[in-house]
Amino acid sequence: MNKNGKRIITIVKYIFLFTAGFLMILPFYWLVAASLMTPQEFISMPPKWIPHSPQWHNYVDVFKRIPMWKYYMNSLIVSTSVTLLVLITSALAGYSFAKLRFAGNRILFRFVLATMMFPAFLFLIPVFYLMKQFGWLHSRLSLITPFIVSGYGIFLLRQFIVTIPNELLDVAKIDGASQSNIFSMIILPLAKPALATLGILTFIGQWNSFMWPLIITSSAPEIMTIPVGLSRLSLAFSTLENQNLILAGLVLQVIPVVVLFLYLQRYYIKGIVLSGFGGI
Repeated sequence: MNKNGKRIITIVKYIFLFTAGFLMILPFYWLVAASLMTPQEFISMPPKWIPHSPQWHNYVDVFKRIPMWKYYMNSLIVSTSVTLLVLITSALAGYSFAKLRFAGNRILFRFVLATMMFPAFLFLIPVFYLMKQFGWLHSRLSLITPFIVSGYGIFLLRQFIVTIPNELLDVAKIDGASQSNIFSMIILPLAKPALATLGILTFIGQWNSFMWPLIITSSAPEIMTIPVGLSRLSLAFSTLENQNLILAGLVLQVIPVVVLFLYLQRYYIKGIVLSGFGGI
């Protein structure tokens, strides 16, 4: 292929990537723009894409109508706790499956993989029953405990740790390092990309979780998370003229997730590239 043909292919690729990126960003742009509009601009036809005079007080009004700071703190506590616990359990289990030899290793790992085949809503009633038996209903424990072990997290960490050379661990054993020292001083530092990837996915999943927190916090508004709190916001602003305030609440919900992803995106990309899916 001559230079002109390669140049045309490159231009087509860039046009495709630009178009795809634009279409992905467009809904988020409209969300932010609509949250700054007046009610008249929001319901105007044809729809407006740029607010004539940004209404920043829409965000202040959201905090006045619902206890947004409380929802933020609840979501932060639950999401951070689940993320840290998932990282710990996944790293320990992933290391065990990848580098330790014990009876039933492969069978148990395949059982972990099998748990990923079932949709989460199938476990709502059994988990609710268990939380009730433990006396943890309507508490943060019921929001955190059911999610501290992740089949996908174990799979991701196992696949990444498998790529770490065994010779490196053998040298550490010769130097007298224990399994705990090998795990903390060799495995964890090398697994940072996979840990960051799992941390992002877990935090986002918990931050945006709606069904389970809705069930648990229905009788405990003091521990409501942001998605459930915003559902109350939609009930408070039931008329079309107040929908811009609901969108302002949605922007407030999305901001922490976007910031977290932008901060850790290099680790996320590296973790996906290096983890691989071989050796099951």
